[in-house]
Amino acid sequence: MHALTANDLKTRGVTAVEEGMEQNEEVLISVRGRDRYVVMVIETYNRLRELELAAAVTEAKADYAAGRYSRDSVEDHIQRISDDL
Repeated sequence: MHALTANDLKTRGVTAVEEGMEQNEEVLISVRGRDRYVVMVIETYNRLRELELAAAVTEAKADYAAGRYSRDSVEDHIQRISDDL
């Protein structure tokens, strides 16, 4: 993954990002020596979001199959959440 400093981004702008993405799908941006942000092409971002959603659906199906759900009313659900806090 190509690394880019915040100062490079500030002085060179999107050009620096585009140059970094010519050979990589992501560009890492560091601020004060610490990795803080990742820039990626929108297709990669969309693919990651789809994978995240698929994992959430799989987890929900497993919870349902294992009986880890309830049929409370909205009021009861909010009360249970409040009690847990």
